[in-house]
Amino acid sequence: MKRITLTAILLTTGIIHAQDLPHQGNVTDVRVIRRVEQHPQAWRVWQPVIIKGDKNKHLIVAYGAMRNGKKDMGDIFVTISKNDGDTWEEPVTVFDHTVRNGGIQFAYANPVLYRAPGQDIVWCYAMRCSIAQRNSEESHLVGAFSADWGRSWTPVEMAMHYTGPLILNARVMETEIDGQRRYLLPAHRNTLASDPRGSRDHLILSSSSLLEWKLEAYIPQPKRPRGFLHEGNIGLGDNEGELKIVMRTADYDETNKTTAPPRAWSSVSQNGGKTWSVAKSEPELHNAKSKGYFSHTKDGGHIYVYNDGPAQRDKAPGSPNGGRTSLRYKVKPKDGEWSVEKTFYHAGIKNSYPTLAEVAPGEFRCVWDSGTAARPRTHIHFGKLKINP
Repeated sequence: MKRITLTAILLTTGIIHAQDLPHQGNVTDVRVIRRVEQHPQAWRVWQPVIIKGDKNKHLIVAYGAMRNGKKDMGDIFVTISKNDGDTWEEPVTVFDHTVRNGGIQFAYANPVLYRAPGQDIVWCYAMRCSIAQRNSEESHLVGAFSADWGRSWTPVEMAMHYTGPLILNARVMETEIDGQRRYLLPAHRNTLASDPRGSRDHLILSSSSLLEWKLEAYIPQPKRPRGFLHEGNIGLGDNEGELKIVMRTADYDETNKTTAPPRAWSSVSQNGGKTWSVAKSEPELHNAKSKGYFSHTKDGGHIYVYNDGPAQRDKAPGSPNGGRTSLRYKVKPKDGEWSVEKTFYHAGIKNSYPTLAEVAPGEFRCVWDSGTAARPRTHIHFGKLKINP
């Protein structure tokens, strides 16, 4: 007979909340930034992203509130902490699905925050899609900027030379191509989902201004086996002058399946992101169709945060409600090897889509979406992580 604990019952019913639970893992100072109940038009809150603000303890977080009846789109909000994440201000709306753009009503998803070095302007990029669509996979790029560190936002129409659908996930990366400064924005498309002549490609957009964007490159695939490469994060590579992208994966033709084995794939560029190597599996980095966070660190190493276990809807021993429960991480020192798996956060509840910001060497501020044992994305979590050199 299956044993149901009192804690599981209380979590499922909402009598107690996730931040009240003891958790395992190396993340400390865990706080709940926002709950779905605080957004009456939403049934989930998801995909948060975090960056540093203008002062020592200032942090800025953007997240989505998923509109009732939609699979993965709604409104985008930003909230600010002035005390290193201990408390969070009432969020402001960046993109609102109730505000029409001419005669078209859009819904929004997947925010990306970025502040260019030496600038006081903060950008928020996102995807917008006709609200008539069931999901956001036919989206296009939209942007807004803030001149007061996230307290108010001005939407701006992007000058787009790439006009196809795209799906965002990860931060902007500054680089240099042919001697000129460029900003890279990783994205992917899944037009094959609704068009038998479509494709599943990972692409890189580039800009010299953060306002005008063009298609810079595709991530090449091997002929066999092909993978559905998506939601990649760009960081500095292992070698001088190298960039590396690490991507979430699934089977190319049957996206309900993971790759075999379930691993993240990667590609590198030796020329600032203009061209990339053929993607290959990362033997040390687990990925079961869920966003992982990859980045270089200030000391020249790397960090990878991910969901362990099976894919989101796959039940397995230890995962009776499917995957995307525990968050784990690995670190790699400069010129070293990936560490053993470490626990980032585990509390017997759903957790996914981590994003980190390194505020000092080895000191990270982290956000991810959390839920109950059976229901994902009921609240946005914040925590702190310290890794040893």
